[in-house]
Amino acid sequence: MSDQAAISFVPLDPPTDGIVALFAEEGPKLTPIAKTIDKSSKGLLSRAAEISGFKGKKDSAIDLIAPSGLKFPRLVLIGMDKPSSYREEDWLNLGGSVRAQFTGREGDTVHIVLDAGPRVASPEDVANFALGAQLRGYKFQKYKSKAKKKNGAAENDRSLKRIVIHCADPKAAIKAFVSARALANGVTIARDLVNEPANVLGPAEFAHQTKALTKLGVKVEILNEAALKKLGMNALLAVGQGSDRPSHAVIMQWKGATGDPVVIVGKGVTFDTGGISLKPAAGMEDMKGDMAGAACVVGLMHELAERKAKVNVVGIIGLVENMPGGGAQRPGDVVTSMSGQTIEVLNTDAEGRMVLGDCLWYGQEKFKPQAIVNLATLTGAVMVALGKEYAGLFSNNDELSQRLTVAGDITGERLWRLPLGPKYDKMIDSKVADMKNTGGKWGGSISAAQFLQRFIKDGTPWAHLDIAGTAMSSVDSDINRSWGSGFGVRLLDRFLRDHYENTEGIEVARRR
Repeated sequence: MSDQAAISFVPLDPPTDGIVALFAEEGPKLTPIAKTIDKSSKGLLSRAAEISGFKGKKDSAIDLIAPSGLKFPRLVLIGMDKPSSYREEDWLNLGGSVRAQFTGREGDTVHIVLDAGPRVASPEDVANFALGAQLRGYKFQKYKSKAKKKNGAAENDRSLKRIVIHCADPKAAIKAFVSARALANGVTIARDLVNEPANVLGPAEFAHQTKALTKLGVKVEILNEAALKKLGMNALLAVGQGSDRPSHAVIMQWKGATGDPVVIVGKGVTFDTGGISLKPAAGMEDMKGDMAGAACVVGLMHELAERKAKVNVVGIIGLVENMPGGGAQRPGDVVTSMSGQTIEVLNTDAEGRMVLGDCLWYGQEKFKPQAIVNLATLTGAVMVALGKEYAGLFSNNDELSQRLTVAGDITGERLWRLPLGPKYDKMIDSKVADMKNTGGKWGGSISAAQFLQRFIKDGTPWAHLDIAGTAMSSVDSDINRSWGSGFGVRLLDRFLRDHYENTEGIEVARRR
């Protein structure tokens, strides 16, 4: 986990020292404490705004170093536009963009004054702001050579150590931040896993890391190759049979409520060469992230357990390494899956769906879920269709699809539903087996989803999220500068919180 500045909440009083962040709404209209400081500095902020043309717009700021008449080493006046129209995502992004202003060079503490004019930020708004700041502060520097240390601390360490948020109700903000902090920790775990190099994080190492969840009350069961063979999970095993590193599956159970669980399944290909159907060398290093679905599931299970969510969730991840070794599966092989259905392997680089097929079947057989959702960096085709702004959503259930879509809109982890249908399904019919593992050149993300649907039992609400464009090599945003974004943790937390954890949240989500 990357080093993070500690966050604390204090009453809405003007700061007396440290680096200071103040706000202005569109106009510019200074917030009350910004007005107070402007007055005490004889109009310094007003003059600076006038000279620079600052209008209080979002993503604009005035940066004053050693401002005259004030004791602060640095003061930043930040535009907010119209905070009265802010939604959850806006507060989150504001926290990220404000955090980006401060490196700690001028001091190790920053005071952020959240007094949004007539509409003072609510405790939930403040918590979302703080969450955005934490997410933006993430850095994966595990393999950076450390500076020489003196007395246990790095020399010239001038990083930001403390973020003090001044707000109207600090006690309520602290309470609201408990869940936000759990979310930040869950996303951080997912990011860390995706960012790890494949020589460090193979299937066994990944499985071992899930044991840490037991300290939070999650029941963890790790299935080795012998157990997988006994279960008949031959599709999963076929993918990993060319690697010297044995395949695993992990079942994680958080039982915070009674009743049938929601099952979340993640693809965990810790490195994907494509197998015998070898990928091009250019860009293959990115395939260390082909386990981002599994990383999301682990981060989600941590988050749910940390905040003691009143929900029954089972996380299942299939962990394999797809290598072109002497024992690797070949194009033309026929494999019998756990479901009993046979698969003709046309392309060994269409491997994630084989891993997921067995895990989806296992999850339904053992847990009889009320709904099942899987995440996978499954196809490049979904990026051709949607780019990197939306993940692809496929589902056999309109209500489940809508719930996930709304959760994505609220959190900013957005989904776009793509079609399924009999004509697409015919694309994966095989002449020698029940199905083939690729439907050809056209509609690749759809035929992959059709493959998965063949492992879903009638009557089970199911959704597949193709996160290839959003979970790794991700685009920069206000809350993320990491190669691995941790996509899906916040989305699924909101989905579970609104529709399976309490009934009140369902109406809130529908109204939004």
